[in-house]
Amino acid sequence: MNLRILLPITIALIALADDNVSQADDVPLSRIAFGSCVRQDLPQPIWDTIADNDPELFIFLGDNIYGDTEDMDLLRAKYKMLADQPGLQKLKAKSQILGTWDDHDYGANDAGSEYAKKRESQQIFLDFFDVPADSSRRNREGVYHSQVFGPVGKRVQVILLDARYHRSALKTEYKPSERNEGYRGKYSPNNDPDATVLGEEQWQWLAEQLKAPAELRLICSGVQVLADEHGSEMWGNFPRERERLLSLLRQSGTGGAVLLSGDRHLSEIARLNVEHPKSIGYPLFDITSSSLNHPSGNFTKAGTRFANEINSYRVGLTYFEVNFGMIQIDWDQADPVVRMQVRDAAGDVVMQQRVSLSQLQPKSNIQDQKPRTAERN
Repeated sequence: MNLRILLPITIALIALADDNVSQADDVPLSRIAFGSCVRQDLPQPIWDTIADNDPELFIFLGDNIYGDTEDMDLLRAKYKMLADQPGLQKLKAKSQILGTWDDHDYGANDAGSEYAKKRESQQIFLDFFDVPADSSRRNREGVYHSQVFGPVGKRVQVILLDARYHRSALKTEYKPSERNEGYRGKYSPNNDPDATVLGEEQWQWLAEQLKAPAELRLICSGVQVLADEHGSEMWGNFPRERERLLSLLRQSGTGGAVLLSGDRHLSEIARLNVEHPKSIGYPLFDITSSSLNHPSGNFTKAGTRFANEINSYRVGLTYFEVNFGMIQIDWDQADPVVRMQVRDAAGDVVMQQRVSLSQLQPKSNIQDQKPRTAERN
């Protein structure tokens, strides 16, 4: 039996199961909200604000609760605290809900593949998101998932990556007492050729998802993809994996990709320009939205710990207070317009990038690919 032949066939079958199932084909998504980092034991008025902004879809980007335990009964209880929030129930009544996880809801701070209860934690996560008991996602190693929404010509694909279940060990550079609290975290690049973020099966799955037809692709990661200097958790801690992701986007020839991320207890917009040597052929944005109810401004003297943090890809300013993200798509334009926003606790836009779908195509003219500078109101 030739296992080299069977493996890609098996992965392809896994990729098809429960993934890329189109929803509400006749109605395109035009308002997609997203956010991360929810302390289940703190007030959460942000849910009412998000619901009042009328998104058709909300995406959890991780740290959806602060579980931090190997006690699965306690983990379930913390998810119930979140589920019982009246504001979240209001949002669920009017919007579809999807999500991935990050470290704290996965089960332990900065945890990766070594977390002992990852299989049990996955089932509790899937319970929270109402995934049917007979879904193939129940047997998958990781919570990664994708879904396509909308009719032909107005399709939005949501790709939810799992950057925890298979992730290799982090490499620690500094002892905590030696850290530069201005902007540098304690982790350094892990250049081990065997180190991984997604694991091989998820990589093959992702390659299959990128073949699905879609006009806009929202690729969701619990941690930032583009930022690679701050030394906290990020794809940049695994340079080979980060390059593999950018190479996959570039070589697949897929258009319309936008990255969404959380984790940082701050919000910012990053952009990989077409002139960059690692460009995917059009501007690649990473919209970070964090936190929904305990941002860095709450515990670091109004964000001073992060005030000087370096991010060479950042466009505009950094926002340190309660916030959520919003993607707005104007499909009525001949060249549909995508607005990528961060909104404050009142729902007001505090930063924004505006780009047309034609600018998110690999063959677009470089001169036409320079979107409006990030705005902060």
